[in-house]
Amino acid sequence: MSKIQKSLEYFLGSIPVMLTANCLLIDALLAPYAMSGWQGMAKAAFPWLPLLLFLLLNLYPALPVHRPRSFRLRVCNCGTNLLVLFAATALLNVGLAMLGMCGLLPAVEGLTSSHISFWLKHCLLLFITEAIVFWNGILRVYLSSQQLGIRLRVIGIICGFIPIANLVVLFRIIRTTYREVAFENQKLLTDQARAGLQLCATKYPILLVHGVFFRDFRYLNYWGRIPQALTANGARLYYGNHQSAASVAVSGREIADRILSIVQETGCEKVNIIGHSKGGLDARAALRIPGIAQHVASVTTINTPHRGCEFADYLLGKIPQKQQQAVASAYNTALKKLGDPAPDFLGAVTNLTASFCLRFNQETPNVPTIYYQSIGSRLNKAAGGRFPLNFTHRLCRYFDGPNDGLVGERSFPWGAAYHFLTVSGPRGISHGDMIDLNRENIPGFDVREFYVQLVYDLKKRGF
Repeated sequence: MSKIQKSLEYFLGSIPVMLTANCLLIDALLAPYAMSGWQGMAKAAFPWLPLLLFLLLNLYPALPVHRPRSFRLRVCNCGTNLLVLFAATALLNVGLAMLGMCGLLPAVEGLTSSHISFWLKHCLLLFITEAIVFWNGILRVYLSSQQLGIRLRVIGIICGFIPIANLVVLFRIIRTTYREVAFENQKLLTDQARAGLQLCATKYPILLVHGVFFRDFRYLNYWGRIPQALTANGARLYYGNHQSAASVAVSGREIADRILSIVQETGCEKVNIIGHSKGGLDARAALRIPGIAQHVASVTTINTPHRGCEFADYLLGKIPQKQQQAVASAYNTALKKLGDPAPDFLGAVTNLTASFCLRFNQETPNVPTIYYQSIGSRLNKAAGGRFPLNFTHRLCRYFDGPNDGLVGERSFPWGAAYHFLTVSGPRGISHGDMIDLNRENIPGFDVREFYVQLVYDLKKRGF
């Protein structure tokens, strides 16, 4: 929808609110010029017609033209429209009320007691109608938006009672939800238009291998909205289902067993592996096990520390063994409760060091029959990342140079092809952004479309 169409929609939708909030004012302005019987008709008609329109507006505050394609987006769109109407009409009606109280509007002679009483009633009606519009809108966007996030929702609640600040936050909420509706609806239209092309219907299925300290939960997907985008375009997806924290060797054996089970279950002969972070090292380790490489067509590593993290060497060298064991014990206990049969926190962390990766690379050459490629990204500034990446970015930068919040750029490249990603401005693309960890739409980088095109490229290569 063009900006002109959107502006027209907001303007048309705001008329009922303004009529309702000012129905008493309209009647008062008509009274001096009324002919016989006209004033009574005006009093009878104006209070009810605007109220009816006001009710319809609150039930559906958007024109049926260019409606979003999903229920969630329709709710969010209606909420955004209501907040825009609230902001516009509140400013207008507050101005009219101030002029009226000062006796500056037509057909008002002096500040009589009846005049003040009229405007007090008008302000009360104004407050009620605007409050209904605001709460109807804010509840809709709070319940339906995915891009507001917890932080902006909390800021909205706190600043709601602070003059000026509440307007600033309101406009930020409106901007965020408006962009979300426009972006997500366009993605739905794009996927519907190309559904028949089956861009991600590769010859061999995709095996997604997660990184360290995460698991493949059923209702909390490590890969965010990426799997849904891939399956919508024809991909067959499987998950590693390995432990969240273990050494590369142990995780490699788990991935190898998973590959064999997929091949046996589907008869697909081979799989395409996409591994994120330590998952890329785990995938490479699986290929060292006899009989596994023949069942792998390609290995794509996403932000994998192929040359390790030097700041991990530094921390392990500085933190006393006693403290290391205490932290490891606490993590292992928690990870067991989450489903890991034999978690090994120190084994996982030690295998991310530069010293380990140097030995690992020497002992793990690429398999000639497998296509290897790698992807890396950069977080431009620490403030662009979510916690704890905004903290670790500084530490990593000191030891490893430019990085994604955890892994230095020099550690990413591996294989026949390497793709480096970032966006202009202070934000950049973090380690978590590459798996849609926060489900955040990043200006200049559509992570879901990136994976669709990544898998599409594998399909074109015959994998």
